[in-house]
Amino acid sequence: MSVYTTKSKWKWGIVLAIIVVIAAFLWYINHLVTKFATEEQKNLIIWADAIKHRAELVESTEVFFDKLQEEERAKVEILAQATRMLVSSENKDDLSFYLSIVSNNTTIPVIQTDRKNNIIYANNVDFDIDTVPVLQGELKKEFSVYDPVVVSSYGVVNLLYYKDSKHFTQLREYLDSLITDFFAETVINSASVPVIITDSTMQHIVATGNIPQSLRSDTTALLKAITSMDAIGSPIELSLVDNKNYIFYSESSIIKSLKLFPLIALTIFIMFFIISYFLFSTARRSEQNQVWAGLAKETAHQLGTPLSSMMAWIELLKMKDETEIAEEMNKDIIRLDTITKRFSKIGSAITLEPANIAATVENSINYLKKRTSDKVIFTINAPDEMMEIPLCIDLFEWVIENLCKNAVDAMNGHGSVTINISQDAKNTVIDVADTGKGIPRSKQKSIFNPGITSKTRGWGLGLSLAKRIVEDMHHGKIFVKSSTLNKGTVFRIILKNR
Repeated sequence: MSVYTTKSKWKWGIVLAIIVVIAAFLWYINHLVTKFATEEQKNLIIWADAIKHRAELVESTEVFFDKLQEEERAKVEILAQATRMLVSSENKDDLSFYLSIVSNNTTIPVIQTDRKNNIIYANNVDFDIDTVPVLQGELKKEFSVYDPVVVSSYGVVNLLYYKDSKHFTQLREYLDSLITDFFAETVINSASVPVIITDSTMQHIVATGNIPQSLRSDTTALLKAITSMDAIGSPIELSLVDNKNYIFYSESSIIKSLKLFPLIALTIFIMFFIISYFLFSTARRSEQNQVWAGLAKETAHQLGTPLSSMMAWIELLKMKDETEIAEEMNKDIIRLDTITKRFSKIGSAITLEPANIAATVENSINYLKKRTSDKVIFTINAPDEMMEIPLCIDLFEWVIENLCKNAVDAMNGHGSVTINISQDAKNTVIDVADTGKGIPRSKQKSIFNPGITSKTRGWGLGLSLAKRIVEDMHHGKIFVKSSTLNKGTVFRIILKNR
């Protein structure tokens, strides 16, 4: 008993140690993941602040461009006024002043036409008015971005067309590229953080970064991603060139993978433990089977030699007319021969043949009755008609004998042993009940282990052999159905009918 108690303690100790190691490992991994996530969150905050500052810079640049545009418009108004005064003024000093205003315009492209779009005057343009006398087509479209300034003098109405200066146009292109680069760098500089940039409605996707290729063209999936990102953290609001944009972001794929790592590691640990335990149990069971087979074959071999000798002595007794003694000895020899066959079959492959289970049980009980105290009453309850089931009769009789011998010992040679046999379409059930001292609940599973016995004599192999014969050789089940201290125990055997 102490061997299995020690084994159980070691087993639970190892399990506890494994649980502690796994718990410590998972705690450390979770600590690292939390630390990485915290650091990434800090980086995200820094990145978001940088985005806001750059957005403010772009917005300031846009305000500056608006002021430049207003100033160019004012210059055109002054130019139109000077042109108008140049025509109507008769004062030479005024004429010189107005002429200087007109001639000092070296940046803003202007075209003055009559009401029929015939070009009267042009300045800072890249064409010759002699070859292009009329403002029309693409040229007119180019100079019609802004409404023309009306120049009226002495009842004559002319129109002064203009467009942005080359410097302003270059600056405008620079601002547009700055905004484009801003979005691109916002996506790129987010490192491994998934980013989605939307317009003010949060329904139109402007740009994406670190989003799987399969999702980039799926608007519905992107909108769902935006919803999940919004749950993680508020989006960054940006105002760029009179437009409002939102930057949504979430945790990086590295952090998401790290969060899954403890679960994956735990699964691997459990699988490794289960596989190791299965391999160990299989190897241990195989080793035990080899020991059992070797022991059984050796026992059968050892019994064979004295049996042969005893048979010769029986023949000698018959020759001397000691017939009665010879007959009794012959019965014991037959019994020993049966035991030898049982041991030889334990170590070999057996063949199950159809047999009547009630008759098999009755044969075993009849043999035990003659060798058991008269104070023990044996009772067999079985249906009158039963179907035959696959059995190895020699071995199964051994099972019944072991159970009944244990029952007799548990009753101290005084009590009753009742065997109830029942059968349905699939199974045959044999209950062996005694009125003995019972088995404590804590020992009801371990009693089938080799070496477990409550007797002062014996090896504790009977129930272990019974379990092997029923479960390994007959593919059935044997267990303690019920047991009450000082009242008795019921062992149940379940065998398949086919």
